[in-house]
Amino acid sequence: MSEGVSVRGEASVSGSGAVSVSGSGAVAVAVAVSDAVSVSDALLKAVRAGRTSEVVSLLDGMTDAERRLCLPVLKELRKELRVAPWDARSREAYPTLHAAGAACHTGAAGAATWLTAADMRWSQASPAVLLHVLGDRGQDWLGNLTRRLADRPETSQVPYELMAGLVRLSRCAVPTTETYVVGWVEQIGSLWERGDTVLQRLRQDPYMAELVPALFEIPDIGSHLDWLFGDGPDSWFNALATLTEEGFLDRKVMIDACVARLLRGSVASDCRVFLKLLKALEPSRDEERQRASDWLALVSHAASAVASHAQSVLGALALAGEATPRQLAEMTSVVLFRPEKKMVRAQLVLLGKALRRDPSSAAELLPAVAQAFGHEDTDVQERALKLVERHIGAVDPRARGEVAEGAVQLSAGLRARAVAALGLDATDLAPQPYLELLPPVPLPARLAPAPDSVTEVAEEVGALLVSADGDTAAFERALDGLVRHAYLRREELAEALRPVAARSWWMDTERHHHSPDEYFRNAPHGLELVLAALLGRVRMSTLQRADRHGPTSNNCVHSALAAVLDARLWEAAHRVRTDPLPFLLATPTWSSGFLEPDELVARLGEYHRLGARPGEADFTQALLRLRRDDRAVAASAAERAAALGTTEGQRLARWLTGEGLATPTSRRRVSATHILLELGELDGLPEDLPQAFRQLGLPVGVHGSRRYCHHYWNPVEQQHWLAVLPGWREMVAARLMRELATVAVEDTRGAAAVLPLIAEAEGEAGEAVHLCVAYGLGARHPEDRLSAVDALLVLAARGHLDAEKLGTDLAQLVRRGAVKPLRLAESVQTAATTGAYGTVWSILRAALPVLLADLASEGAAPAARGFGELLAVAAECAERTEARGDVAHLGPVAERRGSSRLVTQARRLRTALEQEVAA
Repeated sequence: MSEGVSVRGEASVSGSGAVSVSGSGAVAVAVAVSDAVSVSDALLKAVRAGRTSEVVSLLDGMTDAERRLCLPVLKELRKELRVAPWDARSREAYPTLHAAGAACHTGAAGAATWLTAADMRWSQASPAVLLHVLGDRGQDWLGNLTRRLADRPETSQVPYELMAGLVRLSRCAVPTTETYVVGWVEQIGSLWERGDTVLQRLRQDPYMAELVPALFEIPDIGSHLDWLFGDGPDSWFNALATLTEEGFLDRKVMIDACVARLLRGSVASDCRVFLKLLKALEPSRDEERQRASDWLALVSHAASAVASHAQSVLGALALAGEATPRQLAEMTSVVLFRPEKKMVRAQLVLLGKALRRDPSSAAELLPAVAQAFGHEDTDVQERALKLVERHIGAVDPRARGEVAEGAVQLSAGLRARAVAALGLDATDLAPQPYLELLPPVPLPARLAPAPDSVTEVAEEVGALLVSADGDTAAFERALDGLVRHAYLRREELAEALRPVAARSWWMDTERHHHSPDEYFRNAPHGLELVLAALLGRVRMSTLQRADRHGPTSNNCVHSALAAVLDARLWEAAHRVRTDPLPFLLATPTWSSGFLEPDELVARLGEYHRLGARPGEADFTQALLRLRRDDRAVAASAAERAAALGTTEGQRLARWLTGEGLATPTSRRRVSATHILLELGELDGLPEDLPQAFRQLGLPVGVHGSRRYCHHYWNPVEQQHWLAVLPGWREMVAARLMRELATVAVEDTRGAAAVLPLIAEAEGEAGEAVHLCVAYGLGARHPEDRLSAVDALLVLAARGHLDAEKLGTDLAQLVRRGAVKPLRLAESVQTAATTGAYGTVWSILRAALPVLLADLASEGAAPAARGFGELLAVAAECAERTEARGDVAHLGPVAERRGSSRLVTQARRLRTALEQEVAA
């Protein structure tokens, strides 16, 4: 050890005990140092053995110089314990080492650092021991240490008893930092130790007056107060309210602090606790009136409980004549735009009372009431209109004009009443002709050529690995780029890829518990396998076996599509090491996955010229991707393919002139909650299929495979499956249907992300596609519902949506409990508000007769939660599109007694459908 401590400027002692002496006092110094060394040895033995009383006794008799001499030895022991096993011996030594090291530091900064060290945090000396060994220091030193400990973050876990004891010894000002205040709160909460109450402890605490105001400045203090004390009579806020009432705390300061903390917009736990405290303080009417501007600000608070309380306070002031109509109007403008319908309705009730109390305030309040005309809930619109009808006669022309401007936003069923109440011409509120708004039809884009340089290839591959992007076009370009440059300049490509692969665990040659061959044995993990092959991190035996026999994983409902992609990657990885391909034949022409016949013929011609052997999986995938809808183009390409004189050219010619794939038969399978689809065999596949491609023709069953597999947790790979058989999205939808059903039935998350891609893909949108969208519309999580809405709108924009089929499917899923009405209502409301009211109405028109049938019969069970919201969306769509006609079973529901949301919206829908078409 190099560290030494000098003694009287004449001698120094190293950690090993070596002594360096100079000057005439060498003998005396040597004796002193020898004594110090013996003391340090004794201290070290006692610390190692964990003998606390002996360590305290030794420290009590030491001078500062002797303590400094002991410090290097203790630091060495600390280093030793850091790497030692966590056994009984180590556990015994740590508390005594903690105390001895703190006592041997003669500077407050060093002592604070030692006391809060992370390696001794879980086995500290007791606060009593620490206070004993530190108690002989001066008050200024102890006060300095107290401040340093209190300034440490809360995660340092400084014992409150230690800090409080140091405050008593040093007689310094009590710290008000987060660490100290949180420790104080938790110490007050340890009631089980003494059996007294929070109130009693606070009364006895000499620093209560200084620490209570600090509570309002500590972030997230509410989680400690709420968790420790809850809502009972011995709660923290009840104790503080009592102390305030008794005069121990200043009432104005406490109320102002509560309001200020709420205005700062704290976390939920803080809002909950300080709102309870504010209510417990029971501000008087005069105290509330003095803070009217604060209540106006709190009405817009993010926490609904805080906003609701502010609303009730302002409401009481308004009804007592202690808030002006202008203040009430400002408050109304905020509340009517809050999402809590309960607050909105309460505000309209308050406005009604205020208008009855003071009819002269109508000119100020009715324009604010009219803001509710644009509310999404027609019940709210009607309540606001009733207020206008009742009091509009007392307002001046200016206020009447402002109300009339807002009446344009009323639903169609309420506009006639507004016209009569405001004395307007019916044409003034006539709606604009309805125009359906759908998103632009997505068009496939032509793929850009593969990157020209190895640097660009490395950049694109790196981006795909980091982002886990499922974009098929980017994936195909990157794969083609790897193959092309491995053929032309393999060493240069490998060098460029090393930094990209450096973060992959399989590049670490020191790992022995899991080899790259084991990692890649059952799955290629996207482009990782090709990179590992290029960089020599996978054995040839592993590549050869997988290329010939495919992965060893068990079959599942997804394996037919997944095996094709895996086979292509295994083949590419094997060939870059053995017989590099000049480029890939299967790289699609379009982002949809289609490959143009002329382009494949040209690629085969170049292969023939180079004498290259096509990859079996690569060529088969190219055949499946060919666009064959233009028979003239296909026939011309077939002639040129046959003229190549190669085996692949002949196969291509036969495929282009053949019948192609035949649509498989489908059959629904219904369980208690699920509706799933089975597909028959896919006939017409090319002859001589490789092993990995043969499953594509097998039937798609419901019960014949494992329910879950690793594909469920790899949504990126699923996005590539649409390009395996472009133009056959029904095949993909049928294989993904079970996990898409789980987003609604089992509340899983994320599986619906593939729905927009299915909607954008080519091919028939049949039963499988519509059932998948139906499950997505009933998903538990909002992001999955948004994906389903996107898919719905894209299908409608492309003319591929069968609204009657989707509506019927949704009705059946709702009846079986797979889709909850409220979730469906939120989804179709989102779709409608984009401007697709006509599309949504066509879906609901097909679904409602089935759903209403169960509610129209005598003795029908109560409607499930959300049926009223679903009818509200249907009514809004019917009003906007001026739909007319009859919906089966709507009449009996509309004629029910009561004013529930279900009945109200059923009547609204019936009224909309029975109105005469506007000229």
